[in-house]
Amino acid sequence: MNRWLSSHGRALSRTLRRLGGSPLATLLNMLAIGIAMALPLGLYVVLQNLQGMAREWHGEPEVFLFLAVEAGSADMGEIEGRLRRRKDLAGYRLVPKATALAELKASTGLGELIDSLGTNPLPDGFSVRPKIGTPQELETLRAEMLGWPKVEHVQVDMDWAKRFDAALRVGRVAVLILACLLGVAMVAISFNTIRLQLLTRREEIEVASLIGATPSFIRRPFLYFGALLGFLGGLMAWLIVAVSVHSLRRELGDAQMLFGWRLGLHDLGLTDGIAALAIAALLGWLGAWIAATVHLKRATPR
Repeated sequence: MNRWLSSHGRALSRTLRRLGGSPLATLLNMLAIGIAMALPLGLYVVLQNLQGMAREWHGEPEVFLFLAVEAGSADMGEIEGRLRRRKDLAGYRLVPKATALAELKASTGLGELIDSLGTNPLPDGFSVRPKIGTPQELETLRAEMLGWPKVEHVQVDMDWAKRFDAALRVGRVAVLILACLLGVAMVAISFNTIRLQLLTRREEIEVASLIGATPSFIRRPFLYFGALLGFLGGLMAWLIVAVSVHSLRRELGDAQMLFGWRLGLHDLGLTDGIAALAIAALLGWLGAWIAATVHLKRATPR
């Protein structure tokens, strides 16, 4: 075990010295990988912020639960108890028929016409604010509430949620496609970088092979080099996205003062950032592995 750790430690040490020995080339490779990664990361951050902004603009989706006209106070109490016990609701309020009629008069301006009806045609109801927000979850909640006793109708205000959810799905697919394409580009960058290093150290590799070095031993420092290069490129991408969001936040602050918005841009989260670094390191390692494996197969005498 100590021998294995020592071998990996020496390979990592040589890799760090090689990265530091050519700072300009390392920086340019970091920039190339960072820019490639910053595009899908930036779009991902934009989608996350748009989702939060949509909630600020449209508010949380609301569910209106209307009771049957013959429902009494005991029925209302039972429905209220069901709502109180649910953990997926942010809140609710009782809307008696008298309150609903007064709000209808105020919002439509048809007070005289409504008074001419003689009786209140509106039922008692509840205004419910669910914590969930996807159209599928809201539809499931609506179907469940329709099965409650004395519930005549359940109306879900989710037209905007359906449209926005569809737009977000398109955006997520676009980000995924772009990420896959640029991931291939990152593998190609790592492949070419490692291939050049293999060519410049060809004689050293041949001598190592002649004295009994295994392919995994020869390949190891190059794998570390590719993984570290990808990791540094991921850090560069995170920095680019953070600086971009900070710059946009400053401009958005001025717009908020002018238009009275209450919006904020959020950076890439810590969990998402760590995941991006891991993916970048993995892609760099993959490009290095392909380059080293191809080179060693060609260099092996037949």
